[in-house]
Amino acid sequence: MTERALFDGLLLAMFMLAGLVFVTLFFMEAPYGRYARRGWGPGIRRSLGWLAMESAAPIVFVVCFLMGDHRDTPALLIFLLMWEAHYIHRAFIYPFSLRGSGGKMPVLIIGFGLLFNAANAYLNGRYLFHFAPDYGTEWLGDPRFIVGVALFVIGFVFNRWADRALRGLRQPGESGYRIPGCGLYKLVSCPNYLGEIITWTGWAVATWSLPGLAFAVWTAANLAPRARSHHAWYRERFPEYPPKRKALLPGLW
Repeated sequence: MTERALFDGLLLAMFMLAGLVFVTLFFMEAPYGRYARRGWGPGIRRSLGWLAMESAAPIVFVVCFLMGDHRDTPALLIFLLMWEAHYIHRAFIYPFSLRGSGGKMPVLIIGFGLLFNAANAYLNGRYLFHFAPDYGTEWLGDPRFIVGVALFVIGFVFNRWADRALRGLRQPGESGYRIPGCGLYKLVSCPNYLGEIITWTGWAVATWSLPGLAFAVWTAANLAPRARSHHAWYRERFPEYPPKRKALLPGLW
């Protein structure tokens, strides 16, 4: 089997698994964070779990860059910067900024996350730096690149702001939950997830690639059901939860 055949098969599997995950998560919550529960095997500290499963993404992507046949155009260097900016924060900064992070994450979930991140980074990195037609300098002026990068930055900012707002609800050492009520939290329960979806939608547009699209689809398939679960959880736990607030999309859902 050639590498291209393996690449295409893995890409198809990503699209198919995204659909399966989307349906499954409407019937069960992934067992970490507020949904942690017994029956999923041994666990490790949540911050170390995030580090273990997220670190594959920046490492594999850099390896694909270093092994790539074409990697020196401005657009490709910007793609590298975008990816690493997100995942260096997600893997090496975010896990240790969590408050009340002493809970455990199942090793099984960490393993699934690590495999996904490694495969996803391989698909996107190998495509951009090896299989894709060259992204020449003219790509910098293409509307797809401009709009995609703008969406990526907007989603990146939304996501970081929302995470900081949640962290600010807890004092050091606290582990309970409160109702967030500032900024975008006045409109939706999960602006952090909305930001993540916008981020990778922007990536898909900026790269104009099937691996980018697969990642955007997977992100929405994973986070939309979890946002719905968070919204229901807040409404059940807090009778005073704002009735007009939506789960993910302001004014819609």
